[in-house]
Amino acid sequence: MARGMTNAEIATALFLSGNTVKTHINRVFTKTGSRDRVAATGYARDHGLD
Repeated sequence: MARGMTNAEIATALFLSGNTVKTHINRVFTKTGSRDRVAATGYARDHGLD
């Protein structure tokens, strides 16, 4: 996600379905209180998760 990959690209790289990737990303948003990918990436960087 931090590399700017689409859900489809992430799914291909991880051998997952697009829906699985979408679900995981939405859960990341919920757990981090982020509204979008940029905010979630910033949260990860700020908390040493990158």
